[in-house]
Amino acid sequence: MIWKPNATVAAVIERDGKFLLVEEETSQGVRFNQPAGHWEPKETLAAAATREVLEESAYDFEPQYLLGIYRWHAPESDTTYLRFAFGGKLLTHHPERPLDEGILRAVWLTTDEIRANQALHRSPLVLRCIEDYLAGKRYPLDMLVHYD
Repeated sequence: MIWKPNATVAAVIERDGKFLLVEEETSQGVRFNQPAGHWEPKETLAAAATREVLEESAYDFEPQYLLGIYRWHAPESDTTYLRFAFGGKLLTHHPERPLDEGILRAVWLTTDEIRANQALHRSPLVLRCIEDYLAGKRYPLDMLVHYD
């Protein structure tokens, strides 16, 4: 058997002291997460983050740096995730755009509100990515090399 982690992307977006999260339906109930999802074939990791932010929050997003790369094993599903988290610039909001299936709403929360709701996070990576953002971690996008 060949072990293959699920490659995912996420965006950590801060505006006016609040972070953009999505509230979503999961097999464990309603949870909070960054706009995030699976990396799809034939797209760069940064393009995947842009797509996921639009699909889940109705915002255009321009990745400007890599925040970190995270491995997490979800015990409920016995699945390992390899998350590439990005930071960048939030652009246009499209409030008329429907959100992805399972996404209840996009919400702006303070760090204190996020910490107070840890039991409702989709994974421990939600808070860890925000903490890394607050710690000033930033890596250039050219660290990620895509060969066609």
